[in-house]
Amino acid sequence: PCLASLNRIKPYMDGSLTEYTDAVSEFHLEGDYLIGGLFDIHPVSTPLRHLRPEAIDCSSLSNYRKFQTMRFTVEEINNSTTLLPNVSLGYEIFDHCSDISNFPGIFDLISINGLIEPWTEGHQNVSSVVAVTGPFTSTQAINVAPLFMADLIPMVSYSSSSSVFSYKINYGSFLRTAHPNSDTIEVIVNILLHFNWRWVAFLNSDNDYGLDGLDIFRERIEKTEICMGYSKALNENSDYSNIFKQINAYRISVIIVFSPISFVEPLLDSAIRLNITNKVWVASDSWSLNKELPKKEGLKHIGTVVGVSQPVVPIPGFREFIYSTDRQHLCGETGQLRLCNQVYNCSELSDEDIYAADPSFSFFVYSAIYAIAHALHNTLQCGAGRCINNMTVYPHMVLAELKKSNFTLLNQNIHFDENGDPGFGSYSVVFWNHRGEAQEVGFYHFYPSANFSINDSEIQWHTNGEIPVSMCSQECSVGFAEKPNGNHECCFTCEICPNGTYINTTEDPYTCVSCPDGEWSAEGSTSCSLRVVEFVPFTDAGAVVIMVAALVLVGLNLAVSVLFAINFNTPVVRSAGGPMCFLILICLTLSSLSVYFYFGQPTAASCVFRFLPFLLFYTVCLACFVVRSFQIVCIFKIAAKLPKLYSWWMKYHGQWLVITVASAIQALLLLIGYSFDPPKPFNETFWYQDKIVLDCDINFTATISSVFLLLLLCGLCFIFSYMGKDLPKNYNEAKSITFCLLLLILTWIFFATEYILYYGKYILTLNALAVLSSLYSFLLWYFLPKCVIIIFQPQRNTQQYFQGLIQSYTKTISQ
Repeated sequence: PCLASLNRIKPYMDGSLTEYTDAVSEFHLEGDYLIGGLFDIHPVSTPLRHLRPEAIDCSSLSNYRKFQTMRFTVEEINNSTTLLPNVSLGYEIFDHCSDISNFPGIFDLISINGLIEPWTEGHQNVSSVVAVTGPFTSTQAINVAPLFMADLIPMVSYSSSSSVFSYKINYGSFLRTAHPNSDTIEVIVNILLHFNWRWVAFLNSDNDYGLDGLDIFRERIEKTEICMGYSKALNENSDYSNIFKQINAYRISVIIVFSPISFVEPLLDSAIRLNITNKVWVASDSWSLNKELPKKEGLKHIGTVVGVSQPVVPIPGFREFIYSTDRQHLCGETGQLRLCNQVYNCSELSDEDIYAADPSFSFFVYSAIYAIAHALHNTLQCGAGRCINNMTVYPHMVLAELKKSNFTLLNQNIHFDENGDPGFGSYSVVFWNHRGEAQEVGFYHFYPSANFSINDSEIQWHTNGEIPVSMCSQECSVGFAEKPNGNHECCFTCEICPNGTYINTTEDPYTCVSCPDGEWSAEGSTSCSLRVVEFVPFTDAGAVVIMVAALVLVGLNLAVSVLFAINFNTPVVRSAGGPMCFLILICLTLSSLSVYFYFGQPTAASCVFRFLPFLLFYTVCLACFVVRSFQIVCIFKIAAKLPKLYSWWMKYHGQWLVITVASAIQALLLLIGYSFDPPKPFNETFWYQDKIVLDCDINFTATISSVFLLLLLCGLCFIFSYMGKDLPKNYNEAKSITFCLLLLILTWIFFATEYILYYGKYILTLNALAVLSSLYSFLLWYFLPKCVIIIFQPQRNTQQYFQGLIQSYTKTISQ
């Protein structure tokens, strides 16, 4: 550099080499113990091609400011009476201008008298320096760190933030006062979450710093709602036009730029030139406090720039130090530029230019030098105004004390964690205002606990005060589920959750969850409600009426039985069926038991008895009426035409045989069906989303045969009774049975219609009513007319009357 090279070699423009040692240099200070410094005052971002050694024309004002911070800090420590008393610190600073052209200076730092020898137990070398601070970039640090790690020379970086340095296996003597990339990304992600930006682009430099930031960002947003719609590594060959074209194609409004200033400047220049507008630019701490970029013409048209920055900590006395430095004397005359390996005339810089340069990382340089000084102070066992001055200090001894650092500097507690990362510090959230300044609008404190805050009202958005929106898809309305549309979770379509489901966007915004059995939800619900449990209680008015009617039926059956028993030998009773009448009345009474089990909360037993008595005993009733109808037809029609069939029927008591067989078959079918799958309680939730109708589930496959037998008997009975429709006018047995069956059929047709159209709890009441109507149809229209004859028309209940009717019918048939 123009201010003196550590190599003490003068590269002339013609390639000749001449040794030279300058008397005065900003890069060198004699002292009892030396600290190495690595600063890229003349950084080279683009590899240079040349055929012979050439001077490099480049400069970085902000890095020169950090360089001066180290010089100031060493001077301040040397002037201290409490830190390292009677011990002077010196420094050897190297202009680390290139990733590949820096090793001569590094070798100078770790050599003794120009020699580098390996560390052995018998030969323990002491390097030129006890510790090193720097370099600036992660790539530079990765390149040179192994040379220092070999002999555990402490390397305290003020800026290198790649996460690889946290792995102590490879970087055992590496510490840093700058926060790692993971902390910067954490703040950036919190900014995105704060403003609800879910759809972002990530542009990173194509080096260790940028690629590490990209990896950390990808990992950090995995469990958030943030999606990275586009990412691109920036280098000297980047096609910015294509980059912005892709970003616009994806409709991304927020662009994170995680890159050093050398790549950011051409990026923003291209954005201005290509008229890229209405974007939010999120800056990393490497360029958020840059002084020149906010003042670029046309920058305000590209959108709003917010960013993460290192907090600017004023260093007392630094301003006075800058203004008191005589750079004209240190730089020397123009002819002395031949001593430099780069062309740079520092004498043209004003004090104000240096002090006003980007202050990022200045405090980290300050704290890094102080950490080394405190470690050396403890290594020399300083106290009571003096230090041990006759001991040999090895770098690894300073390293051991560095790891135990714990001191206060400008109200901050300086210490390192087990990975060598800083256990102190915070971040500022800034935005570039219309005056071209980086205005602080928030903060992120890591210690003692995470604390994040942004004052939204101070940010002047390009969207007329409204916070910009960046989403691949607009958030779904309440009650809608997000259905992924593409590879990104942020891109989706919205589908409303149907009845019986709900969406919990906190736990899972993508799935409509079915409600539990006892709950319900309307379309587009976010929670389920308890269903109303319904059944017909015994206290229901309809249930009471039906149960009372069933009791009346039992009473009437008993009364008819008594009346028939008294008049058992009369023609009316004998023609009605005689003993068979009592069987029918008993079965009607037993069938009525089913009615009582349609009410109340269903149980396994109630479900069985809801169907069993009716199916079994009503089968017996129908079997009786089948044989009764057959006998009527047989007496008047079949006996004359088929005398043998009539004779066989009378001889073997055909009526009882049919009744017994039908009853036995039905009992067997019911036994098999109920053993296979008996009726059981069932919660009906299909028809009413807000109700649970308690019912009994009957397996129609298991009971279809029983029902079929019942229908078969009903059909036979109707056929036989209809055949007797032209019997004697006053002899109305067949007509009564036919009318009863018509009522029975109409009753169940009516019930079936209601069953199809209505699914509420009162279908059970209608079912019980249908059963009761089936029982009353035979009682009222078959037995009641006979009771009327017995009680009120005794003249028609005589043998002569019945014989007269038969003789009259016989004459009519013969004519």
